[in-house]
Amino acid sequence: MSLSAFIVGYLLDLWLGDPPHWPHPVRWIGRAVSGTQRVIRRRCRSRRSLYIGGGALWLVVVGGTWGLTWTLLRALSFYPALQWLATAWLAYTLLATRCLRDAAMAVYDALRADNLAESRRQLSHIVGRDTQNLTRPQIMRAVVETVAENSVDGVIAPLFWLFIGGVPLAMAYKAVNTLDSMVGYRTPKYEAIGCVSARMDDAANWLPARLGWMLLALSAGLLRLDGRGAWRIGWRDRHQHKSPNCAWSEATVAGALGVRLGGPNDYFNARVEKPWIGEARREIALGDITAAIRLMYVASGLTLAMMCLLCAAAARIG
Repeated sequence: MSLSAFIVGYLLDLWLGDPPHWPHPVRWIGRAVSGTQRVIRRRCRSRRSLYIGGGALWLVVVGGTWGLTWTLLRALSFYPALQWLATAWLAYTLLATRCLRDAAMAVYDALRADNLAESRRQLSHIVGRDTQNLTRPQIMRAVVETVAENSVDGVIAPLFWLFIGGVPLAMAYKAVNTLDSMVGYRTPKYEAIGCVSARMDDAANWLPARLGWMLLALSAGLLRLDGRGAWRIGWRDRHQHKSPNCAWSEATVAGALGVRLGGPNDYFNARVEKPWIGEARREIALGDITAAIRLMYVASGLTLAMMCLLCAAAARIG
């Protein structure tokens, strides 16, 4: 494990974000998911066989991602400087703090300019719900929700698995997360082939989601938001979602801001009823987007600091 490479990767993410034309492992994973899924759908015609094929899809993509990453770093072990650079670059690609901030601020800027059409277009890049008919408050709520949820998926969880099992395990986690985002839907098209991917994503995020509750609540206190509300609402509404993990971060951010998140939304032209999260002590406002971003940044820093301290303690004991 190269702690210095991990820290450099974290700082590179804050500085560079995700330039759209740069090579990125997650895009390669996405292509692998699409190609493998096409092969499985051609061969698996029944619902039962699609469930089995979905398991094979998960094993091929996740196992292949772990194996290729491990092999690359192992091959570079004869060239320590190159191995360190590869580790830092891969750690950088695992994180999405700056990327998520930039995407959220694109919606923020459009809303600030009263350009509702552009804000809907920008929002469609970062959420799965239908955006074409969303009102201004609904757009703001959607941005805060996605920043809250992805504070775990895109920041806290990758850092957690990076320090637990190094770059290969963290990259395997990104494969798990990518599979869920591409096929883990409860729709007729994806329910069978995506079942294993959805369940394994739930398992991979179980610990990071609960860690995210604590770190986001601590961040709320540090930022002089409603820290008590973050702890209380985060715990109270932790089950207000079909996913066993999503509500932890969303409820914590809702409590910190004093707004209500969740509720019904349209996906693929169909209404999906979801429970409300949080308490509407006031109406959601444009500034809640930047407040959610600040929470994400502070929580990411706390995660890095905590993992570094744990590594130092483990090294001292060892």
